[in-house]
Amino acid sequence: MTARPAASPVPLVLGSRALPAGFAHPHASEQARRIAEQGTILRAQVGSGVHGTSIAGQDDRDEMGICLEPPEYVTGVARVPAGVGAEATVEFEQYQRHTVWDSPGGLANRSGAGDLDVVVYSARTWARLALAGNPTVLLLLFVPDADVVHRDEAGAELVGNASRFVSRLAADRFIGYLSAQRDAMTGRSGAHTNRPELVAEHGYDTKFAMHALRLGVQGTELLSTGRITLPVPEPDRTYLRSIRRGEVPLAEVVTAIDDAEQRLIRLRESPAVPAEPDRGWVDAWLHRSYLAFWESR
Repeated sequence: MTARPAASPVPLVLGSRALPAGFAHPHASEQARRIAEQGTILRAQVGSGVHGTSIAGQDDRDEMGICLEPPEYVTGVARVPAGVGAEATVEFEQYQRHTVWDSPGGLANRSGAGDLDVVVYSARTWARLALAGNPTVLLLLFVPDADVVHRDEAGAELVGNASRFVSRLAADRFIGYLSAQRDAMTGRSGAHTNRPELVAEHGYDTKFAMHALRLGVQGTELLSTGRITLPVPEPDRTYLRSIRRGEVPLAEVVTAIDDAEQRLIRLRESPAVPAEPDRGWVDAWLHRSYLAFWESR
């Protein structure tokens, strides 16, 4: 990409902002839930379902959102309880809730089919992560309208300016995430998998493998065009799903991931990719979005 494309009109999606009730988790107090619900400007599905790589009956639903918090949490020193029933307090950075926690076992449970995992970040927290090129949070800017739960004027303006977050910093993060997923896939020293059943059946963690290659595919598109197409376009989507099902030999998967990493490295070194994101625009967006939100309360 040689220039940042102009912002395009983005439709509003005024859906429900309701979140699962609080829980005994450091980022799941009832006070944090209320802040996240009342200030939500953008929330959407971000997991395998939106990538098009889910396997029927196996995946939970992952959602991510952004909220604007009241002024006392930005200009003052107000804090929220560190979970339901906690006496300790924390700064409000996010509301995080997994519905699987409601089952016996609580926080130790692993999400599965039918469960909801949702995190709603403070706009300032989200912006810091996005400016640093975090692949997980950047994805929120490219979710198709059909998978958006809620998007108001501030959220639509942010989505319309997604290209302003693209930079060589994002290249570094995509490479780092890809490498971590590859290490976990093969069980390299220092890495671990929480899906031993996949390793036992296929010889490697097929879900980590799929995500490693997906990061390579999506990072390449982002750095080349300023966009990420969701779901993953064909033929990559079919190939990723075949990896997820364990139908591709480990050696072939490793080669594909290594090739994707090399493409990212070349793009990171390309003068066509901006060295830095547009911090000035993001800072101005944060200022006017917070002020408009506070004036409307």
